[in-house]
Amino acid sequence: MMLCQSQQRNRLFSLSNGCVLATPGEGAAICTLGICFSERGESNSHLQFSKELFFFLFSLSITAAYIRTMAPKAQRGKIPGGGKRGKKKHKPLPDTEEEEPLNMESMGHPEIYPIVLTTKTQEIFNCRIDEDITDEVPYKLIKKEDIFEDLHNRDAVSDFHPVKKIVQAYPGDELLLVYDKDFKYGLNFYLIGTKEGKENYLNPPEVLPEEQEENKELIPEDIYVYQPPVSKPWVSLGSEKEIEEESVKESTKQIIYMISRKRNQFGAPVTFSDQNASSTKDAYIDCTAYPDKNFTLKKLEKDIGMQVIPFVKDISTQTKWTYPKNATTQYYAREFSEEEREKLGQSKTLIDFLKKVSTSVEIALQQNEIMNTFIEDWKCLAEEEGAFGDKTDTHLKEYQSFTDLHSGTDKMISYISWHPTIYGLIAVSMAERLSFEERVQLSGKLLLQPSLILFWSFSDPIHPQLMLESPDDIICFNFCPSDPNIIAGGCINGQIVLWDITTFADHIENIKASGKSKKVTLKPMFLLEPESPKESNFIRHCAVSSIESGHKKIITDIHWLPDTFEINRMGSVFDNRNGICCQLATCSADCTICFWDIRPQKPLTPQPTEKKKEESIEIPFDVPPTFLHLDLSWKPLAKIKLSKGETSLDLCPTKISLTEDHLLYKTQDKILAQTKALKAGETSPYYNLEGGMSEQLKPLEDFCTKFFVGTEEGEVIYTDWKLERDPDTGRFMTKKPVNIYTVHDGAVHTVQRSPFYNDIVLTIGGWNVAIWKEGVMYGPLLQSCCSPKRYTSGHWSLTRPGVFYIGREDGYIDVWDLLEKTHEPALSQNICITMITNIKPWTFSSKQQFIAIADYYGTLHILEIPWTLSHPSINEIASVNHYFEREVKHLEYVEQRKNIREQEKREMELEMEKKKFKIYQMSEEQAEAELKLEYEAYLELEKSVLINLGLAKETEKVPYIDII
Repeated sequence: MMLCQSQQRNRLFSLSNGCVLATPGEGAAICTLGICFSERGESNSHLQFSKELFFFLFSLSITAAYIRTMAPKAQRGKIPGGGKRGKKKHKPLPDTEEEEPLNMESMGHPEIYPIVLTTKTQEIFNCRIDEDITDEVPYKLIKKEDIFEDLHNRDAVSDFHPVKKIVQAYPGDELLLVYDKDFKYGLNFYLIGTKEGKENYLNPPEVLPEEQEENKELIPEDIYVYQPPVSKPWVSLGSEKEIEEESVKESTKQIIYMISRKRNQFGAPVTFSDQNASSTKDAYIDCTAYPDKNFTLKKLEKDIGMQVIPFVKDISTQTKWTYPKNATTQYYAREFSEEEREKLGQSKTLIDFLKKVSTSVEIALQQNEIMNTFIEDWKCLAEEEGAFGDKTDTHLKEYQSFTDLHSGTDKMISYISWHPTIYGLIAVSMAERLSFEERVQLSGKLLLQPSLILFWSFSDPIHPQLMLESPDDIICFNFCPSDPNIIAGGCINGQIVLWDITTFADHIENIKASGKSKKVTLKPMFLLEPESPKESNFIRHCAVSSIESGHKKIITDIHWLPDTFEINRMGSVFDNRNGICCQLATCSADCTICFWDIRPQKPLTPQPTEKKKEESIEIPFDVPPTFLHLDLSWKPLAKIKLSKGETSLDLCPTKISLTEDHLLYKTQDKILAQTKALKAGETSPYYNLEGGMSEQLKPLEDFCTKFFVGTEEGEVIYTDWKLERDPDTGRFMTKKPVNIYTVHDGAVHTVQRSPFYNDIVLTIGGWNVAIWKEGVMYGPLLQSCCSPKRYTSGHWSLTRPGVFYIGREDGYIDVWDLLEKTHEPALSQNICITMITNIKPWTFSSKQQFIAIADYYGTLHILEIPWTLSHPSINEIASVNHYFEREVKHLEYVEQRKNIREQEKREMELEMEKKKFKIYQMSEEQAEAELKLEYEAYLELEKSVLINLGLAKETEKVPYIDII
């Protein structure tokens, strides 16, 4: 860049580097050094040196200009040698006026010395414009030591070199540097060289109005004195509103395009050619218009004046437009008269028409009777193919997986449960993967580690949404069917834990993956690293059952009783007074089944009030007081102990299935309605559990109190929970089991009723599967053969009555389809490399279903169920029901044949006994006569044999030997 200034007396102009150039007085021509900065071939050191040299020479020129400006007129034409220098006259440029040079003494400020400070000097002394020096504080105090140091470092290049003597002569330690924004004294800064001027600037004396008028009179008229304008308060008259309405404001962000081109292509010749846009890649972009709600513009009302001029237009059309209007018409049937009927019936035209169309009408009527022409055959055909013959879409597809990064592979998933109302939210319980001996050895260490139930969402596979804390590892848990914010779980130490997550309901409902309309999009695993540390919500339990009165061993299963009934301490069934689920049933390895009630029970002995006050404990702020009355004092309402009846040995239950468990699958609509009612502002019924306790109990007649139980030894028990009185002792005792079946060769892991048939029960244990029908005492309807690996878990399909899923210990899952095969699984698919611990399917929508599979290493796999396994075929419920009825008939026939064979066997045994008894009762004469008859028969047989062989003739007699 070339910089040059000549001839004119322009007092000031700015440079791109931030420096200010001032030219000397009239006629003087000073050409500043021209320096070319090349973009190539120059190093940074050369460039920096060139800049510093330029600023040094430029400051010298400025100083010379200032000296000439400040010198008296008498000395301006003198040459240092004593001669006079002639004045050069220059023509002034048009539209310019010659100005007298500024003289500080003439202006009454001899202590002010204007200087030019470059950008670098401003950075050295921290006096950068608009940063360190502003309009409010336009000055800076600079120490003399800093100025001397700058003069020592940069010498003549320093901007303070022209005023070096003034700085040295200054008596104080700090000089006042003032920013001249309006260039009142010609340059961008000026230095005050006296202490009096410094004090007058920093502390200006107050001037009275009379003195101001006197000072105005003393100032000559030809000298201009700058007076800053005085600001006045704004008085609004309403014009700013009209200006704001009429102003045009940019509502959208401006788009900036940068178009670049190579240097060698500038000025090059351009040649155009034709090409087919559809055959060339990226030749065109189709920008189709679509309505975007985010960029809708709202029109503002404007006052516009216009002059109306009639505009004539010729329009022609062939249609007549009529506007729609409401109209009613009343009509009656038009009939022929009797004469017209006779005439029309005898007309030849009608007779010929009827003869012509009668054949085709008769054929059409016959076809309508044979088949229904309004059925869509292709749709029905596709339905049948998809149900039975389509093998292309039968495998489970991996959809998503969840792993707790903090626990690693030290814990396993013991139980799974989908949230009843929030789609895409699933809860899992984590338990230590230890044996009983290892758990005893590490008991002290395990107490320091939290036992959690994690809530996972499809929208965030890394961070759990909620974490429920418990005193020990949770083996099983379930959401309350009446309120999904209430959760009950069973611990490994025999305690029952209750949680209330009502305060966090809004948090989990606002999760992005919960939307039913949007399909969840998955990210690759390398993009799933947490961007920022996210705090998970830890929730403490509300209540824990009493250790002394509850189970003594691990709780293996837990169920909420339906809200249609409740039981008392004797096991009798009554109508539910509260209308919500208030009771639970649990089974444990201590050979007991307990029933629990979450409502406050009346104490048998009244406690004094003083003792209650002593026992009161402060509630932590993060624990809701919903079940405070149960904490550490919760006892079972009724307890059942299973025994084999004839022996003193007890049975160890692992899973139970109550009578109305299938109803819990169909209460989703009811839960949604209750959830909406809670959102509308109604209080939860669990905050007032004592409300319905005052009502009288209404017993329910003809209620089945029998249920299925699976044991640790592989037995399936059908028993009754109602207690009976012992006639000998008078105590209430548990009834003996109705039936005990030994079918499975290992512990029973699943006892579940079908969601489609109330009386069909699936049991899985050991190496085989069995399906039972309640009321059929002969045995299972279906009993599979032994599988290659041990079964660990199972579940019915929620949409197909003939399909159920079974998990194995080798990581495979078997899919059984009773409509396709009944002797082996229809599909076996590998899911993981370790044991499957739990299976739970869930319906996400009518077109999408998922199944959650937990493994032994703590990973939760979410798989999408294919169309063939999720959508039932036509009449599948009736077909599966017919299969069960046929199996029942087969069992009855087998049982009948067995009874017949036993009856025949008993009759044969009786006949044999009768024969033996007859032999012992005969006399000697009768025995001898019988032996004689037998011998004669033998002789006749011998004679016939000899005659046939030709060894004897018919006339010959066989010798007779008399037996004595």
